Amino acid sequence: MDTLPAQLARTMRFTLGSPRHITVRPDGRSVYFLRSKAGDDPVSCLWALDCATGEARLLVDPADHDAPPPAAELALRRRSRETSSGIVAFAADGAGELLAFALAGELWTVRPATGEVRLLNTPGQVVAPRPDPAGRRIAYVSRGALRVHHDGHDHAVAEPDGEEITFGLPEFVAAEEMGRDRGYWWAPDGRSLLVARVDNTPVQRWYLADPTDPAAPPVTVRYPVVGTANADVTLWLARLDGALVPVAWDTGAFEYLTAAGWDAFGPYAAVQSRDQRRLRILGIDGETGATEVLAEQHDDAWVRLVPGLPARTAAGVLVTSADVEDTRRLLLAGQPATPAGLQLDEVVVIDGETILFTASDEPTQAHLWAYRQDSGLRRLSEEPGVHTGTSSGSTTVVISQTLTHHGAKITVRPEDGPPVEIASRAERPVLKPDPRLLKLGPRGLRAALFLPSWHRPGDEPLPVLMDPYGGPAMRKVMAARTWWTYVSQWFAEQGFAVLAVDGRGTPGRGPAWEMELRHDLAGPVLADQVEALREAAGQVAGLDLTRVGVRGWSFGGFLAATAVLRRPDVFHAAVAGAPVTDQRMYDTHFRERHLGHPAEHPEAYDRCSPILEAASLTRPLLLIHGLADDNVVAAHSLRLSAALLEAGRPHEVLPLPRASHLVVRENVLRHELDFLRRALNLPTDTGFRPEPGQDRCGSRGPSGPPAVAG
Repeated sequence: MDTLPAQLARTMRFTLGSPRHITVRPDGRSVYFLRSKAGDDPVSCLWALDCATGEARLLVDPADHDAPPPAAELALRRRSRETSSGIVAFAADGAGELLAFALAGELWTVRPATGEVRLLNTPGQVVAPRPDPAGRRIAYVSRGALRVHHDGHDHAVAEPDGEEITFGLPEFVAAEEMGRDRGYWWAPDGRSLLVARVDNTPVQRWYLADPTDPAAPPVTVRYPVVGTANADVTLWLARLDGALVPVAWDTGAFEYLTAAGWDAFGPYAAVQSRDQRRLRILGIDGETGATEVLAEQHDDAWVRLVPGLPARTAAGVLVTSADVEDTRRLLLAGQPATPAGLQLDEVVVIDGETILFTASDEPTQAHLWAYRQDSGLRRLSEEPGVHTGTSSGSTTVVISQTLTHHGAKITVRPEDGPPVEIASRAERPVLKPDPRLLKLGPRGLRAALFLPSWHRPGDEPLPVLMDPYGGPAMRKVMAARTWWTYVSQWFAEQGFAVLAVDGRGTPGRGPAWEMELRHDLAGPVLADQVEALREAAGQVAGLDLTRVGVRGWSFGGFLAATAVLRRPDVFHAAVAGAPVTDQRMYDTHFRERHLGHPAEHPEAYDRCSPILEAASLTRPLLLIHGLADDNVVAAHSLRLSAALLEAGRPHEVLPLPRASHLVVRENVLRHELDFLRRALNLPTDTGFRPEPGQDRCGSRGPSGPPAVAG
């Protein structure tokens, strides 16, 4: 029988076969999306859904054309955690009549009305193609140059003047930390472009080698480490004749380009200071490149970037955000449009005068909302869960994840017809997560408790496995079946009570909650995990606090390592995956936001670096790290291991050759399980005997729990 670790690896955490990149045609009659043909098929195809009939039609099947993409595209995929192949992105013209995409480094188009698919001749490999709004021309990036293809002719409109310079692509921190995955924007008339020029010359070089292949040269990575130089990013107006006009702003005071765009009222951009306390929204003269300040935000800690902002409605009303009354609120023309207590998460689309956005009034949920100045605020999602969506031409798409449904349920709601669904072809998981959502302690810490399906009241107490992320990048405790809830339930079926906790710093609780981590990423986060564990044991019988493990990845790995180093009285073993162990080796935008500049706040970096606490280890610790990780490089785990060895502290290290920061490998979870059982002195057999037909995570041994294959 299939096991969850095997299924997670084969399905890329159930992403294969799931519809994504959903785009509504402006007339509202069709929806375009990507989806592979099956839940174990990595090749993503391009589809069109007829909103009237609900029928999906295959537009492009790349199976016969797929080949390795160029290095620049692979870098963008890593930044977006893309795991599929085939068509991984597409862009439409203003009418939705022409779609462009890159496949195997080549430029392709399709016209959905006729089904005509064309391969366009280009002089080099293609990255990030995008038609102009009128559908006459297609821009793309090749070898660092921004090029335009038109009627069989192809020419550069912005060419790099150095080896480390690119036009039209985001720099590392923009794609990794700011959420800006674009580097150029068309003018509405298709005659000009706003383009970012990135000069990586000042950025420190790192070299990532493959230890399993000593003959292979190392890969050079431009990584902006805290306290060092960022890429030099500027904006330019590019004419089709190759003329370039610089956009003027004080790049010394505002070195981060966080967002940009071009609408009927002209080009615009958002720029941020290095200390992230100031954000300016600039209107740009489309002829001269001169700028004026349209709005400005300031915060003594940092200004939080909201995806999708700034933007303007069809009438030209400026849409921004601000932290008011401990609430991240949506602003129109500088005035709050959302109430106190509703925490803005993301603006997903502006359709005419309608602003579609996601927001939370309960940290375990995120709902889809619509706002119009003439009709006010309206919630579009109903069931408790995590919802997002998009809209155009009076057709709205609602994408919902809940605790009652596996995967995302995607509902298309045309204004003049009944709703239809975009079917998912993702595999059905071999087990069903059954989290109990808790509110713990005086801070109301949100937690999810997973118990074995076979456990009954009065059974022997269960060892506890803390399974947090705990950091400022994401919430793990949500009223939805996400891939990590299946992992938590799998560990529970092996005989653990698994507890995931979102403490201070996690999104969805308001600005003050997030900014509790300023200058200390470890203390408040760890204190909340300890408090939640003890509060949960007070609410739920049968949790054995004499056997507590903790596991986590990325920030969660940092938290797991910190937990056994600082609180061995509470945590008795830890698995730390891809942990940041030296805060001075992380990137500028994310880490300086919380800890400040290392030259100004060295004590904050020392306070949050487990390497400096290596000598205090008294509990079993397993470090896991991908050796090709270019986000949290493997040196983090290797340096912590060296410090532990120097201090005479036994530990284990699992290096993963050729693995990046996103690790989806079947036997890693099994290795974690084996380590935790050994470290906590747990028997392999917990006595589980499932009922006939009961969901379980693996095959059953003759007299025990689900067997874990080696």
